[in-house]
Amino acid sequence: MSLAHDERLALVATMTSVGPEAPTLCAGWTTRDLAAHLILRERRLDAAPGILVAPLAGHTARVQAGIAARPYPELLKLVRTGPPAWSPLRWFDAQANLGEMFVHHEDVRRAGAGWEPRDLGADWDGPLWSLAKRTTRMAFRRAPCTVVVEAGEGRRVIPRQVAGADQVTMVGTPPELVLYGFGRDAVRVALDGPDRAVAAVRALTRGV
Repeated sequence: MSLAHDERLALVATMTSVGPEAPTLCAGWTTRDLAAHLILRERRLDAAPGILVAPLAGHTARVQAGIAARPYPELLKLVRTGPPAWSPLRWFDAQANLGEMFVHHEDVRRAGAGWEPRDLGADWDGPLWSLAKRTTRMAFRRAPCTVVVEAGEGRRVIPRQVAGADQVTMVGTPPELVLYGFGRDAVRVALDGPDRAVAAVRALTRGV
């Protein structure tokens, strides 16, 4: 089994323990809404494009609301079993769902007070660093300054370079950098640089 599969099961276990009305880091969504989103993404190919394409978002929202109205145990069962055989995501689960399951698991974990980063183990380090490099390239592509990302142990990437501009250096572990690149603020990431440049980076609309 893949890390994505293991994280899917861990996410469902956490969603089971907190219940259907627990908050998440996805603005306005409860765990019930988050489960409906995951099901829509994997099982409603007619509605999934609206997740990313604004003109189609209305249809996506209506479909997601209909899914969310179903019993919570049924929603969790569908999340647990993953994409059906006819879904393209079934064949690329390990690649397409690692970030999805990790980020949304942390959306549930970190929505409440007192959260701490998990000790994910060495198996996660390489895959999440690879994901962090991709997500930060997308998240900071419009930064008005140079952005340098460091994850320790000599790992360094420059997702955005602007000649003659200030530089902001971002330091964190791969999991924290992934979450920050995906637009989450409940993270342990340090930004260093001129105050104006740091403020500009923090003000960016992040996400992939």
